Amino acid sequence: MITPLPGATHLVPGSCTLPFPGIQAAIVDETGKDVPNGQAGILVVKKPWPSMIRTIWGDPERFKKSYFPEDFQGKYYLAGDGAIRDAHTGNFTITGRIDDVLNVSGHRMGTMEIESALVSCTELVAEAAVVGRPDDTTGEAICAFVVLKRSRPTGDEAKQIAKILRDHVGKEIGPIAKPKDIRFGENLPKTRSGKIMRRLLRSIAKGEAITQDVSTLENPAILTQLSESV
Repeated sequence: MITPLPGATHLVPGSCTLPFPGIQAAIVDETGKDVPNGQAGILVVKKPWPSMIRTIWGDPERFKKSYFPEDFQGKYYLAGDGAIRDAHTGNFTITGRIDDVLNVSGHRMGTMEIESALVSCTELVAEAAVVGRPDDTTGEAICAFVVLKRSRPTGDEAKQIAKILRDHVGKEIGPIAKPKDIRFGENLPKTRSGKIMRRLLRSIAKGEAITQDVSTLENPAILTQLSESV
């Protein structure tokens, strides 16, 4: 729905560029008011488009609540993503799912933003996933699961690398974004199709026993590794 057209759109790394013809996409705040270009907000579609979903079988009320929330007076279709438009070109960039937003000491941060900061430490990090867990002091704490470009560290070495990564995130985003927990694994819990199972990571971060079905995981043994704190 927001996509570059081959040969017609100037490509920008990380950006999905401009809406497809007929799609009136916009970025609004939590009350449904348009935000200026260059400011992050919530991605919505303002007008119907061909082949859009019309209801959920047997549950039309859920359809309304999910896709046309009262926060926007039921007028806008909620994509479920946060986004930002370039101040000069108007290109859209998706910043992450709005349900993947952490509230740390009153600061709202997207998990994707912190993951990107970790992965930007290219000499060390191969892959990262970030989730939140309840915290008595800050409300929510940031828990990062990291796969390095080398063997999994343990002991003092793991603590030293975790400090390097925290400092790197602090430099990229700010001190408030430093992960409270960093856990290292040889890989992340993924389905065989490559999707990260974030609900499992949330359970691990909270210290809960894994009761969900893990038979679809590519490597179920990785859960034990990721449960070990640095």
